[in-house]
Amino acid sequence: MMEHEIEPVKGLPGDLPKDEAIVWQGSPAWQGLARSVFHTRLVAVWFAFVAMLAFVAGGTGLLGAAITVGVAALGLGLLVGLAWLQARSTVYTLTNKRIVMRFGMALPKCVNLPLALVESADLKPAGLGHADIALKMHGRFPLGWLQMWPHVRPWKVGTPQPMLRAVPDALVPLLAETLAKADPARHRPVAAAVPTPSDAQPIGVAA
Repeated sequence: MMEHEIEPVKGLPGDLPKDEAIVWQGSPAWQGLARSVFHTRLVAVWFAFVAMLAFVAGGTGLLGAAITVGVAALGLGLLVGLAWLQARSTVYTLTNKRIVMRFGMALPKCVNLPLALVESADLKPAGLGHADIALKMHGRFPLGWLQMWPHVRPWKVGTPQPMLRAVPDALVPLLAETLAKADPARHRPVAAAVPTPSDAQPIGVAA
């Protein structure tokens, strides 16, 4: 891990070695971050429920509902703005040797994940043609959960797993193929089909 000030190559802490090439590079979709990280849909439902309570007996009526809607608009606008800024400040880079995660609005960081140390990659559909991909690393990941947030698997506080957030579904088969090529002895390619939204599915499995 290293903080970056000047990038010789976008999203990377330095020039690529001659035997390394970029396979894919992109940023999270802010819509996916808004839904999965900042939970805008859940917040909207909660405010809608509160607004309806204004019409219950003893409630504040139309004025109370209007105030609630106004507060909801401000709150959701703030969350969407944070999602947009987070997406704008993040660059994921997949090379034939590693995954580089450059992120952070106030304190930018650059995290290198060698493909040879990726034990498995689990996919969770994020909607609108995007997915979240959690990366399980060999051994204990050296950075803490808060240091990686929001680019880390939810609830895995004790054993943090880096996560590529709201990336295009098209990256799934490409990542599986790149993992297999990086270490054929440990990884095998899997089907390129995107799994159903019900469960997270492995896209690269240790042999």
